[in-house]
Amino acid sequence: MFSSSTDTPPSLPLDRPLLDPAPEYGRWVREQSPVRITLWGDNHPWLITRNEDARAVLSDARFSSENIRPGFPGLQPTTPPVTPGQLFAMDPPDHTRLRRMLIPEFTFRRVEQLRPAISRITGELLDGLLKQEQPADLVEHFTLPLPLLVICELLGVPYEDRDFIHRQASAFATITAGPEAMRAGWAALFGYLQQQLAAKGGAPGDDLMSKLAVERVATGDATAAEAAGMLVQLLIAGHETTASMLSLGVVSLLRHPEQLAVLRAEKDLVPGAVEELLRYLSIVHVGLRRIATEDVEIGGVTVRAGDGVVVALQAANRDPSVFADPDTLDVTRDAGQHLAFGHGLHHCLGQSLARAELQIALPMLFERLPELRLVGSAAEEYAFEGRAVHGVRELPVAW
Repeated sequence: MFSSSTDTPPSLPLDRPLLDPAPEYGRWVREQSPVRITLWGDNHPWLITRNEDARAVLSDARFSSENIRPGFPGLQPTTPPVTPGQLFAMDPPDHTRLRRMLIPEFTFRRVEQLRPAISRITGELLDGLLKQEQPADLVEHFTLPLPLLVICELLGVPYEDRDFIHRQASAFATITAGPEAMRAGWAALFGYLQQQLAAKGGAPGDDLMSKLAVERVATGDATAAEAAGMLVQLLIAGHETTASMLSLGVVSLLRHPEQLAVLRAEKDLVPGAVEELLRYLSIVHVGLRRIATEDVEIGGVTVRAGDGVVVALQAANRDPSVFADPDTLDVTRDAGQHLAFGHGLHHCLGQSLARAELQIALPMLFERLPELRLVGSAAEEYAFEGRAVHGVRELPVAW
């Protein structure tokens, strides 16, 4: 495919500034898209950087999500962990069958009913934060426990197991730890949730895991393994991404005090500001990966059957043809065309829940702690390294 070392395409950028994409993306989205990149060895997928092209790929059934297909652009040169219920790695009809089982718990109406509980949890965590000695770690006391508490309550997972849950979820999301560590993290959560699911079948409660056990597994609509696999994905995605968005959202607003002042003065701007933060930060920074099952024309390039593609959300969300002055945070912007939650049949199932948590938590935090400030010269020193979801492991603050 490439005859010499000089022909080798550039690597997928995994390192990035705290609040911005890697600089290469800005050049590619303006000058060259799609572009060939290198993931490892001779795996050279197309990188999709423009918003229009990203939407085209993510909504086209000719691009498969099945990561066991030969040539799939996985982040590791080994077969990924394969367990039932991995919606992110499935195509219809199985994807459609399983996803439909979860949709009722994540509709806009259902999430609106959860807002009082999210507000209560947020308030209780802020009460606890205010009792801490300063400086305090905002990640430990607020931005991580909030989404973890919410998703545990929704799924019916014991919050007492939070350290185990977060440790295994982090292992699965850490690319640089290597494939064995990633597999082990997923397998540990899979086994744990199989046990929890079995217990719920005998003593169900009012939670999603109980509903899956009683209404789906017991009736034969889904296997226990499929249900456990879906729960693993919900548990990981349901707290890792929102925790990172909360942390980096705080950093973004504190580093742009004029934007924070606008939000404080105009509360009605909060929902739109959350969309702008989602666009601006684009924390899922390793891309959404697909493989073409037929020849497809994308952005003037013919993507051949068997070619991999990586959709760079952080580039699509900074596309100047869609967003004026895209590298500027503007809480008054209409950011409705962002792709932070993906697009098409794999768009994020929990996006309404994530929005609700951000819309509630950020205003409450700045209202309860009006003098909130970062401690230290640079939050960058706490940035994750080699993680699929961008964020910080600690965030020292004072108030």
